[in-house]
Amino acid sequence: MIANYHTHTSRCGHAWGEDREYAEKAAEAGLKILGFSDHTPYDYFDSEPRNRPMRMMPEELPDYAASVRALAGEYRGRIEILLGVEAEYYPKYFPRLLELLRENGVQYMLLGQHSLGNGIGEPYCGRAFPEPALLERYAAQTAEALDTGLFTYFAHPDIIYFTGSREIYAREVRKLCRAAQRTGTPLEINLLGIREGRNYPNELFWQIAAEEGCSAVLGCDAHRSEDLLNFESERKARQLAARLGLPILETLPIRPIG
Repeated sequence: MIANYHTHTSRCGHAWGEDREYAEKAAEAGLKILGFSDHTPYDYFDSEPRNRPMRMMPEELPDYAASVRALAGEYRGRIEILLGVEAEYYPKYFPRLLELLRENGVQYMLLGQHSLGNGIGEPYCGRAFPEPALLERYAAQTAEALDTGLFTYFAHPDIIYFTGSREIYAREVRKLCRAAQRTGTPLEINLLGIREGRNYPNELFWQIAAEEGCSAVLGCDAHRSEDLLNFESERKARQLAARLGLPILETLPIRPIG
């Protein structure tokens, strides 16, 4: 890899290490571009707790932005460092989120849809379930997110863990992939899923993505700095893409949110 746009920090509560450690490991790995994309804060104005345990708090965003910008200046000439977030598309709160990100100079968003609806009281998309209704909602809500044109790419789009009919899965995934192809949004082959043996990458998903003419990008989804040096997960992801004839984009144009 020469670029990784999917990197977390300790602020989300489930990643480890200092920001500088990620920059150092990225340089050691030979990356030319390192995008920090920690889990975005969301202001749940009518619910508590607002964010924990899987995302930074809104009041932490200025420090996050300042830290990444400082590293970008320090490492200029060695590696390009970008300031992003990984965000769910929660329609009720999305306009305020965009304001918050713009106020802090965030450069890009990745779509990482961990829950549906507006997040509150919704199940985690990565839990196993057989009901078609949740899969149908996932396909519809993520297609709506992609239609905003604001997401640089769709992270772990195959996180949804549907255990029912393959025919129903294929039908809904095809809708999602057509939205990605229509909007020109790359789909991420997630290396964390490979490292940890999760339910994704899902080969049927990627077979359909290839059939629909989608483009892929590799995302390290680093939660520890040493994840950036895990070349075995990259090798397996490239093997999957090659087997299915799926093109991998090595670098991406950032879609601004400002």
